[in-house]
This record gives sequence, structure tokens and C-alpha cells, in this order.
Amino acid sequence: MSAAAGNCSDPVAPPAAKKVEHRMEMFGDVRIDNYYWLRDDSRSDPDVLSHLQRENAYADSAMAGARQLEDNLFAEIRGRIKEDDISVPIRRGPYYYYKRYLEGKEYVQHCRRLIPDSEAPPSVYDEMPTGPEAPPEQVILDVNIKAQNHSFYHVTAFQISPSNKLVAYAEDSKGDERYSVYVIDAETGATVGKPLANVTSYLEWAGDDALVYITRDEIHRPDKVWLHRLGTEQSDDLCLYHEKDDIFSLRLKVSDSKKFLFVASTSKNTTSTFYLDISKPEDGLQVLTPRIYGEETRVSHRGNHFFIRRRSDLFYNSELLACPLDDVSNTTVLIPHRESVKITAMQLFADHLVLFERENGSQKVTVYGLPALGEPFAQLQGGRSIDFVDPVFSVGQSESQFASNILRFTYSSMRTPPSVYDHDMDTGISVVKKIVTVLGGFDESNYVSERKWATAPDGTQIPMSIVYRKNMVKLDASDPLLLYGYGSYETCIDPSFKGSRLSLLDRGFIYVIAHIRGGGEMGRPWYDNGKLLKKKNTFTDFIACAEYLIEKGYCTKEKLCINGRSAGGLLMGAVLNMRPDLFVAAVAGVPFVDVLTTMLDPTIPLTTSEWEEWGDPRTEEYYHYMKSYSPVDNVRAQNYPHILVTAGLNDSRVLYSEPAKFVAKLRDLKTDDNMLIFKCEMGAGHFSKSGRFERLQEEAFTYAFLLKALNMIPTHGSA
Repeated sequence: MSAAAGNCSDPVAPPAAKKVEHRMEMFGDVRIDNYYWLRDDSRSDPDVLSHLQRENAYADSAMAGARQLEDNLFAEIRGRIKEDDISVPIRRGPYYYYKRYLEGKEYVQHCRRLIPDSEAPPSVYDEMPTGPEAPPEQVILDVNIKAQNHSFYHVTAFQISPSNKLVAYAEDSKGDERYSVYVIDAETGATVGKPLANVTSYLEWAGDDALVYITRDEIHRPDKVWLHRLGTEQSDDLCLYHEKDDIFSLRLKVSDSKKFLFVASTSKNTTSTFYLDISKPEDGLQVLTPRIYGEETRVSHRGNHFFIRRRSDLFYNSELLACPLDDVSNTTVLIPHRESVKITAMQLFADHLVLFERENGSQKVTVYGLPALGEPFAQLQGGRSIDFVDPVFSVGQSESQFASNILRFTYSSMRTPPSVYDHDMDTGISVVKKIVTVLGGFDESNYVSERKWATAPDGTQIPMSIVYRKNMVKLDASDPLLLYGYGSYETCIDPSFKGSRLSLLDRGFIYVIAHIRGGGEMGRPWYDNGKLLKKKNTFTDFIACAEYLIEKGYCTKEKLCINGRSAGGLLMGAVLNMRPDLFVAAVAGVPFVDVLTTMLDPTIPLTTSEWEEWGDPRTEEYYHYMKSYSPVDNVRAQNYPHILVTAGLNDSRVLYSEPAKFVAKLRDLKTDDNMLIFKCEMGAGHFSKSGRFERLQEEAFTYAFLLKALNMIPTHGSA
């Protein structure tokens, strides 16, 4: 038994799940799943709930010796947060809108104040007055009050009507992402009409008296878009479009100009788009970009043109087009495709276009001036990039005013706390509007961030983002290291700041993000080479990063911990089966680990839309390839490192039964005495608990687990 696992006696024995043989056969291949019974879509089976509760009891017991450390970590992490705070105010019409955080409270207040001179043009130097002479603050919605009688509560899609008189918001009180939409009077808070039930968080105003929203089908796929007139019954709502192909899902957004709504029907590699003129919703949806297999489009509007970001197999990093409103097939190329630069997003203004791009793994923001309304379009030239100081960083879009010359963006790095900037697109001046306060004596100059590259088995260079506290690490292979990875859905895990991470860095940890294939950090081919029949590149890239870190003296196998969540949890399961000798501890959060069985069952939420990501195992080639890496199918009798697995009972994205089965099979087959802990939140979904401090408890538990696995729990009386 390892020293870490033997720090204290475990009065509760590890739960052994009963075995009930479930035979599955396809293409002459037989699989036996003894734990199939753990899936209960009603989440009410007494045997299943009892097993999960036994796992939670064992988790508490196994971590009992680290309880004081966990409490200390939670207090540390929370102690860095300025609990009474406000977000940067956003100008909308005559008001500043913002969120207020109250000391000791889990949730936000949505607030606003009148702008003293709302007719004056906005400036990067504007500040919301807050003194005794300032217009009074109005609390529109206090989420703390709404959440009082719920163990889980989440408000999203907080949408202000064009007249600023009404607010619509979506409420989830279980964590299953099935929302109810409420409309309230912004002045009085009084509810207007009946709530809309069982909808998604896609919600937009279509004028002041109508809402457009999306609902899901029985497999949780957003499939119908509706028009709701205030004061009418939901049963009378008009269905604007029904997407019947179960590979495709619907999305909804408003144009930057606020004049059009866009409905996208999207799969993992194909998008068609419709538009709705908000001034004439009775005209219904009109086609903007037709469905062409392999083409993806993102759209917006300015003046008498639609703007289209189009990706295809030929133009894999996207090109930017414009077309007249009355002739959408007549497109002009504004920004041609570039092999080394990927367009990830665009933001339109009355006189400017902003492109968010990626080059060589790093983000960039480029501002272009646009011709005056009515003037012809040609290829755009002379874009100006915004400069950033850190070698690795994260920059993101933020709500800006279409009619202004001010771009608002967010910025952080692995050593720089999140900040909000207003950038004058005419002068090039950027003004910081807020830097998130980090209490506890934080000084960013104590930390170093850098970019390194590992070599994959096929010779591909894999970027890594690294951060550590320079007076705490020796860089002589003796330091503990946490390696994080995701690598799916073209998602970019950009190097950003996380206050809780300081509890590891200040204990001498090195923290590394592996930007592996399957993500989108290095352009579209980076994603294409980490999906479908190339999915294993994701796993071998991650292993190559781990081996590089060991080879270069950042750590040893005995000090190397790994972490991944959701599809990153699949990564954890795969590399644990492939190279369990390489790591001392692993954390798999809500992991997608029963890949083959899930992808064979189209009744499971999201399965059909995922076939373009993982492949359809109803074809023999994909069946055998998927089986070769699916973590549940590849658990075998061997030594594994210390493992923590988490789940949410109400998770609609990754069923709780997947991690439950993975742990049950590991308990049965693994040959070591290392910790194997499974913690299932019984009142939460994919994104854990809902309160801002409640969520920190999971991080404190995770960090305590890693420190226990590394034998780094302080002895009684030590620092």
C-alpha cells in the first residue's frame, strides 16, 4: 500500500457494486457489461441511489484524514475573493446594467442605474457615478432570494427588452438544463404573464411584446424554435422552424445591430442559418446560408449587409464574406482564407469590424474600419492588431455598443487576474475598466508563465502553457506538477487566470495546460486530426506532453498529477488505461468514459449529434476503433494511480452512470491499493453546484485529494 493511501485507516470499505450480466453483441463481438444496471434515467431506483450514497460515504471516509486540509484550502480559496463587488457596467439605452455581489451571498443581484447624460457619446473614460448625488441603484432581480428554497439554482439568459421596461430570464432549479422562462417588470419586479416551461437557455426578444425561444426533444436536442407573444398561452405559440434531422441542433442569437435574430441549424461540421427581421416577425424565418454538407457559417448584420464567416474543407480556417440583405447569394470576400490564421469570431459595429483570430496557438484581435453605409464593399485592408504583454494569454469578447467606436474585451493570463478593457477603435487607446481583485497578498510578479512544445509520436509539435511560482519551484524534477487537458469539439483551453489555482502554485506546484489535438488552438486541422478515426492523437499528444515534462526535469512520474473534465474526463480514462505508470494521481470530472455503449444508443441525450465528433459505431470500422479506446471497455487488471472521479446525478450531458460504471469496474479489476474515490453530487448536473462558494468546495476537495496522493498533507501543528 502506498504511503498516501495509508495515512489513515478507512473505517468504511470501498463499495463493491453488484454484478448483473448484460450481454451486448455487434459485428460478432461480444461485450459483457456487469454494471449496466447502474443507468436509471428516472434517477429513482433504490439500488442505484443506495450505491451512489455508499460511494459518497466512502469518499468522505477515505478523505477524513485530509478534512482539516480541505477546510483550510476552502478558506484560502474563498479568502482571495472580494465578496462584495460589482461587474463592469454595460450601457444599454438610458441605463447602466451590472451585477452586484454581496458579502457572504452565493448569488448575484442584477442591477441598473440611470445614465446622467445618456445622450452624450460614450467614451473609454466613462465611469458610472455611485456617490450620493448619483441616480439610485435599482435591483431588478436578486437571485439570492429566488434560490432560497432550492439546493441548486441557476439563472441564465437575462435579457432586457428593447424598451428597457421588461426582463426575461431562464431558471434551472435542478441542474438538468431544463429551463423555465419568466418575464418581469424591470421597475417593480412583478411577474408578467405565465412562465414558459421546458425550454432551453436560447432566448431573445423580438421587439417589446414577443420572445423567440428554443425547446428540446426527448433526447435533449434543441429542435424547435418558437415565437411567443406576451399575454398569450405557451400552447398558442408559433413554431417558426422544426429541425427533424437528429444530427442537427438549433441555436439562437441576436445580431450585433439588434435588428435581426439568427437561427442556426448546426451539426459538428455543417451549419445553415435563417434570419428573422425583428421589425417584421410575422414574416417568419428566411434562409441566409443554405445547408451545404461540410460548410459552417456564423453570421451578423450591419447596415444593408449581412456578414458571414464561412468555413469549408477548402477554406478550413474560415473566410469572411458580406452580402446585401436583398441578395444573400451575392457575396463579396472581405477577408480571404489564410492557412496560418484562423478566424474564431467577429464583432460588428456601425463603423468597425473586429476579428478574433488565432495564429501559431496564440490569440489576436484585429480591428478594421468599414466603408460608410451605402458605399460598396471590397476586400478589407489595413487591420490594426491590439497588443498584449504576456507570452501566453486569453482574450475574449464582451458586450459592446454597436453604435459606438468602443470595443470591450476581457483579458487574463495564467499569472494576470481577469481584467476588462475598453478600446477606442479610432485612436487605438485601451483603458482598463476593472481588474478582478485577488486578496491575500497576491503579486503577479511572483509567477512565471511560459510556452513549451512537446513532440508527438508522429512528429507534430504540441504547445503547452506553463505557470509556476518562481520562488517555490526548483525545476530539478522534484516539484509536483498538475497537467490539464481537454482536446475535443475544437474547444480552445486558453491560458487564463484562476484564483483557486494559487493554492497549488503557492505550495510549489507547476501547472501545465496541454493544448492537444482535438481542440482548436492551432487552427481547424488541429481539431480534424483529433476526432473520428484520429481520436487517439488526443491521447498520445497528452502522453507526449507528460513525457516531455519528465524528460526536461519539470517533475517525475511520482510527482505528475493529471486532470480533465467531461470530454477531458474521457482523456483521463484513456491515458490511465494506456499509461497508468506515468502518473501518480488523476482527477476525472464528470467523465465521458462509456463511449462505445453511449454512442450505440440514440435514445441517450446528445448521442446522435455526437456521431460527427466520435463516429457512428453502428459501422464496423468505427465500432472497433471506438472500442479500442473507450475507457470502460479497456479497464484491465493492472496497477492504476490514485484516482478521483466526480459526477452529477442530474447531469444531462454525461449520464452519472458512466463514471459510476467506470469506478465499479476499476474497483473490481485494479491490482493496487491506491485511492479510488467517486463523489456524486446528488442535487447537481454537469456543472457542479450552483452557488459561487459552493463550487469552491469541490475544488478544495480535489486539491486535498491531490495533496494526499502526493503525501503533502501537513502533519499536526506544521504550517
